[in-house]
Amino acid sequence: MTAPGVCGKEGAMDDVADPTDENEDETALLFGRVLDGRGGARAIGWDEAQGWRPAAPGEVLWLHLRRTEAGMCDWLQAELGVPEPTARLLTSDATRPRAFSEGETLVAVLRGINFNSGAAPEDMVSMQLWSDGRRLVTLRRVPLQTPRDTLLEFDAGSGPVDAGSLVTSLTGHMVQRMNAAIVDMNDEIDRLEDLDMEEEESNDEVLSKAVAIRRNCLALQRHMGPQHVALEAIAREAPEWFEGHDRREIAETIALLRRFLDDVDISKESAVVLMDELRARSLAGAERTNYLLTIVAAIFLPLTFLTGLLGINVGGIPGADDGAAFWIVVGLCAAIMLMQLALFRKWKWL
Repeated sequence: MTAPGVCGKEGAMDDVADPTDENEDETALLFGRVLDGRGGARAIGWDEAQGWRPAAPGEVLWLHLRRTEAGMCDWLQAELGVPEPTARLLTSDATRPRAFSEGETLVAVLRGINFNSGAAPEDMVSMQLWSDGRRLVTLRRVPLQTPRDTLLEFDAGSGPVDAGSLVTSLTGHMVQRMNAAIVDMNDEIDRLEDLDMEEEESNDEVLSKAVAIRRNCLALQRHMGPQHVALEAIAREAPEWFEGHDRREIAETIALLRRFLDDVDISKESAVVLMDELRARSLAGAERTNYLLTIVAAIFLPLTFLTGLLGINVGGIPGADDGAAFWIVVGLCAAIMLMQLALFRKWKWL
């Protein structure tokens, strides 16, 4: 591969191992397949992929590459004839989902859920895609599970038979994998709504989890909305080699993504409702505490006045020389308190 030229500086190769890595050498190729047109595929190496031409009718080349490999942008231009702006898009970190056609080629940037260890659902991973109908190139920066699903189809002999069905397979698996993260969020919301707040988790803990779920939902919506538009662009603008059955397949994927978007929106609204309920419960608890403190203060106010009056240091205090005066005052205070409690209950303050 040539050194970087007009495309500018490239990133360093990732250190993270991809579960679909088949090449341990320092090439850009993670794996390569040549589709036989009957649902199967054979492996192909990096050297053989250079200047590849179909050896039999129906063969399609699929290369899965590291887009951070030095010189990748120039290789796309020299080997595949990709225009420079498109080559820069395919190797850049600008990963907002989009899709468009350039003559007989299809270009797409897609994003999926990050299922790598330690990743959160909102940490989306991108896959750039380019195809001219005979060759299809996918590029990634961090490991992707989606290509593995399609490889398993080839192993079973039921894989894509052409470039169009390969595109629909990859997009379909990418969208279907979102289901697990969305179901997990829905289950967590249901669990939080069913909690007995006083016995299991505190309001603060539940509130922090609800806030995290809402944040995840917003992140998913931010990426899945443009992805929906990108898939619609593929179905509408893809070249002629993207056949009618491929457009029907991707229409099903679009419908599935639409349903996932609705589920995410429901999860977000459920999280908001739960957060409002928790805040209202906390506010009601604080108001109840303030109310009780006010009642207590109201009860002891006349008693405090009475004891303060009898405790002034001046002559003439009634009962100063009477041994029973203390108990008389205590009885008087008790009578006043009982009378106050009776009045508060009558006025429905208690």
